[in-house]
Amino acid sequence: MIGGKQGRITAVPVEKQAYREAMARLGAAVNVITTGGPGGRAGFTASAVTSVTDTPPTLLVCANRTNDSYPAMRQNGVLCVNTLTPAQEGLSPVFAGMTQHTMDERFDGYAWQTLKTGAPVLDQAVVVFDCRIDQVVEIGTHDVFFCSVEAVRTGSAHEGLIYYGRGYHKVAGQD
Repeated sequence: MIGGKQGRITAVPVEKQAYREAMARLGAAVNVITTGGPGGRAGFTASAVTSVTDTPPTLLVCANRTNDSYPAMRQNGVLCVNTLTPAQEGLSPVFAGMTQHTMDERFDGYAWQTLKTGAPVLDQAVVVFDCRIDQVVEIGTHDVFFCSVEAVRTGSAHEGLIYYGRGYHKVAGQD
């Protein structure tokens, strides 16, 4: 019994715009995904990041195959998930390609380091996950990258940035 009624459930095709409107109601952390290595330094903004398992530490990142960071990420085989604070909100449209910044210019104005993989790590991020890409699965226009977490660094910020309802919102944690 589903929804208090007995009977068959009929599947109805979901139109692209209806799906996009529904997804706008699913809040998610704002992340800048970076990569570095032989394919060059690159990055893009993503909210499609989630934990898969803690044994071994694994997460997934979804990326559109047409994004300008995709070739470098595939060639490098590494990425870093940099979760933004509200103070870093300005990085989101820059790395999303919504400005005139070149790929190199996207990294200007903020301090970056590396941990284990060589992918750029954003100083002062809420948290960073430095990862090696283990598996890639193609789904429609996107690839799902399953990544083993090689290093984690937590920042001192206790406020995160989420994207919900087509806008940015600050969320506060406990100190």
